[in-house]
Amino acid sequence: MSRIGKTPIALPQGVDVKVEGPHVAVKGPKGALTVPFVDDYIAVNLEGDTVQVTCDSQEKSARSLHGLTRTLIANAVAGVTEGFSKNLDLFGVGWRAEAQGSKLTLHVGYSHPVVYDAPEGINIQVGNGESGSQARITVSGIDKQVVGQVAADIRFKRKPEPYKGKGIRYENEVIHWKQGKTAAG
Repeated sequence: MSRIGKTPIALPQGVDVKVEGPHVAVKGPKGALTVPFVDDYIAVNLEGDTVQVTCDSQEKSARSLHGLTRTLIANAVAGVTEGFSKNLDLFGVGWRAEAQGSKLTLHVGYSHPVVYDAPEGINIQVGNGESGSQARITVSGIDKQVVGQVAADIRFKRKPEPYKGKGIRYENEVIHWKQGKTAAG
């Protein structure tokens, strides 16, 4: 039995959870999410202000889905109450970002600006970063997977390079620097 899967999920005030066939609908102050699960092996039960996920089978695939389902439902509950966010920093001379609605325009050393159109439910903000970086991009939303994917897509536009450190980095990302060429003496 999964240690993560058997832990109950406490529901905060203002969160409504409904089990509708092979889906769990989570509704809260920030929005609503739907989490699918495999109803052949997994059962989701509402017990007062907690959600309990149980597994009927001892097959390896069923046991792995047990913890996954519980984590996805817990992330949905956290998303509709607090939300998720990821910060990206731009490192490069003259590099900047501009956010207008759901569009992010990046000027990151190419001959043309790169435009990224964010999916629905994702908020992108641009502000001043910490010392050394020109801009900080904040990606926020209620779905943890979508927030992470959007941040990865933006980072992919100009990944950090190991010689000068230029690129789009996650907030606390560590760059493994390489030594440049040296002049033969």
